[in-house]
Amino acid sequence: MNPTTTTARRSFLKTTAAAASTLILPSGLLRGQTTSKLKVGFIGMGGQIQGHVAKILQLGHNVGALCDVDAAQIESSKKRRGEGVADAAMYSDYRVLLEKERSLDAIVIATPDHWHAPICRAVMQAGKHVYCEKPLTHTIAEARELREMSRTAKVITQTGNQGSASPNLRRSMELIAAGFFGAISDIHVWHPTHSWPSGEERPAGGDPIPATLDWDFWLGTAPERGYKAGIYHPAKWRGWYDFGNGSLGDFCCHGFNMPVRALNLDYPTRIEITGTGLGKESFASACTVHFHFAARDGRGPVRLHFYTGGDLPPADVTAPLIGTFGSLPRTGCLLIGDQGQLQSGLWNSDCYIKLNIDAKFTGADNHPAAKKIPITLPRVKGHIDEWIDAIQGGPKVFADFDLGGHLTEIGLSGIVALRLQKNIDWDGPNLKVPGMPDADKFIRKAERAKYGRA
Repeated sequence: MNPTTTTARRSFLKTTAAAASTLILPSGLLRGQTTSKLKVGFIGMGGQIQGHVAKILQLGHNVGALCDVDAAQIESSKKRRGEGVADAAMYSDYRVLLEKERSLDAIVIATPDHWHAPICRAVMQAGKHVYCEKPLTHTIAEARELREMSRTAKVITQTGNQGSASPNLRRSMELIAAGFFGAISDIHVWHPTHSWPSGEERPAGGDPIPATLDWDFWLGTAPERGYKAGIYHPAKWRGWYDFGNGSLGDFCCHGFNMPVRALNLDYPTRIEITGTGLGKESFASACTVHFHFAARDGRGPVRLHFYTGGDLPPADVTAPLIGTFGSLPRTGCLLIGDQGQLQSGLWNSDCYIKLNIDAKFTGADNHPAAKKIPITLPRVKGHIDEWIDAIQGGPKVFADFDLGGHLTEIGLSGIVALRLQKNIDWDGPNLKVPGMPDADKFIRKAERAKYGRA
């Protein structure tokens, strides 16, 4: 058995054992029991959360509360969901929601990233099950804190990396565990230029604040700055480091998801960067980030390469994909083994495979050799479905805060290097860049007291 097979099998056994573990649930719920309907609250009523509201309604559960610092976002949600949210209470402050809506069973969070950790902490402390959009947090230190907190909180947590529910992600893990691709040494993840601000400094001045928006509360723990129409809210905030972490922060929990699980990747020990538009208040205009993972548990070293803003993998890496599909897929996650390759897509929801003896990639379901590998991981109806099922006593979720936080830590270690504009060694267990105390401010952040910890 080759080293990758050994490591992948160990990772697989950990995953399946966790899925079968006993959960301690709040509100008297025991394994095997169900409730007819849950009452769910939603915080952050922008575009991303709308599908989650629709899904909860589709599953026959109740929308108990909607919350946003911008009343216009709530009004838009009410119009889109009609009768389904007619009885929901409306709030502008999540703290008031948690105080008054004691009967809520669960909360879904889809705010800008800088609000994820404070709200998740409060929700878990209130004893509510919680689903939070990715990346789990805005900083590495916050991710570590939520991971540790979630291990003892008697609630079901779920990170919003929806590819986790894909049967293709789980099929990819099964093939890797079986040693189908041999020893995997390199992973290439790419994402194109996005419409968020990139390589820009903060614009001067401020515009009139919309009457519906509490701008100071929207800023929250972040440093004060003037409101600028069309620059931050809605939707553009992710490009600004005070609120998000650009394409790397946004997509690490998607593209890194399956390979981190399947190869049992812990923390990178070295991060190397190239790029343009670095050192600004917003994410790089274009960059490549190389994460180096040391050999572990019989597995050899692994390099994970992230490309964005026009940067792409080398031509010799992409040639087989272009030869199969006619052009390079717009986004992707390509794993290179010594016996074959796997193109799983940015959301890890594809499973195109190519052994070295094959001329082109083909879907795993149609590959004769792959058909011989047994199905061993459970399949689910959907990501939200899996979370709801777990709340009602079903199997453990596949993307809890411990896993989501780990993915976030890995991705945001690359942000530390980008913001330092330096290649770095990374001490993941201790959250340190050895010999570079200047990195600390990018690992954990100061919070405005008004909205930070009590």
